[in-house]
Amino acid sequence: MVSKHQVLNMLAHIEDPELHRSLTDLNMVRDVQIGDGVVDITLALTVPNCPLKDQIEADVRKIVGAMLGVSQVNVTLTAMTDEERKAIFGEPTEGTATQYNKVDRVVAVMSGKGGVGKSLVTALLATALARQGLRVGVLDADITGPSIPKLFGLRPPVRSGPMGLWPLQSQTGIKVMSFNLLLEYDDQPVIWRGPLIGRAITQLWGDVFWDELDYLLVDLPPGTADAALTTLQSLPVNGIVMVTTPQSLASMIVRKAVHMAQMVNVPIIGVVENMAYFVCPDTGKRHEIFGPSHCHEVVLTAGAPLLAQLPIDPTVAALCDEGQVEAVELPEVPEMVKAFVQAVPVKKRE
Repeated sequence: MVSKHQVLNMLAHIEDPELHRSLTDLNMVRDVQIGDGVVDITLALTVPNCPLKDQIEADVRKIVGAMLGVSQVNVTLTAMTDEERKAIFGEPTEGTATQYNKVDRVVAVMSGKGGVGKSLVTALLATALARQGLRVGVLDADITGPSIPKLFGLRPPVRSGPMGLWPLQSQTGIKVMSFNLLLEYDDQPVIWRGPLIGRAITQLWGDVFWDELDYLLVDLPPGTADAALTTLQSLPVNGIVMVTTPQSLASMIVRKAVHMAQMVNVPIIGVVENMAYFVCPDTGKRHEIFGPSHCHEVVLTAGAPLLAQLPIDPTVAALCDEGQVEAVELPEVPEMVKAFVQAVPVKKRE
């Protein structure tokens, strides 16, 4: 019969795929029980909900299961304590990544109305801020309809470390985290009820190692339900950029989001009207495709300035489809970002 010592020797040859150190060296093996060809192994992951846990478990089952006399391998996964992680990595690990993140300003991009371009506005703001040398992150809180990874041309996998999940970085150094980056396929649906979506948003904030950021922009899903409420009440949101389009219908729905923000006492720092007009490339004439603008109704209700009126531009759409939103050049963006920074200035770096 296979012995415990033999099993431990085999486990010593299995490496953590992220840290490239053996499971025994990392003190991940907590218990090995053997009986009648069945091997029960308990492993302590370095971080809870490790995205590579399935690979670790599969490696253990494969290698131990191939040993002579082993008919079945059962793997139980737990997590290391904060003190254990500190002993291994020599880093402060007294809680979630939130304790080590230094995020100066958190700004939500909101609408209440779907399809108005919240993700585009988020990406344009992030890109313009990064061009000014600011440290920027984007949290994609639209769990069921994420657009941010596609806009920035980012794909899995997401790596993890002792401090939590590491956000991916865009071409210009913007840190990005989206639940879609944790899925096997980018068109895989997330069919969850509201409370689970709210929990996922708080985890993208608390379990991600954002490190030091001047701005973290949160791209909210449409509506005024669980997802938006969780974000505004659970994250330290300093302000909201409200996005609308010219139609009266859009204005009415966006004003619902304005009233919600006012009810939870989060300031609205400005309004952006997307798809405001179209300039015909042949004549240079400006056309209001969706009719006269009603953004002034949102501005009045919000008591906040109009930051920009962005046009319909096929070039922008093409770049976004190619994952090249950072290459978008719109003349309206610099003034929008200037007003944004004045409304939510960051602290001076030491």
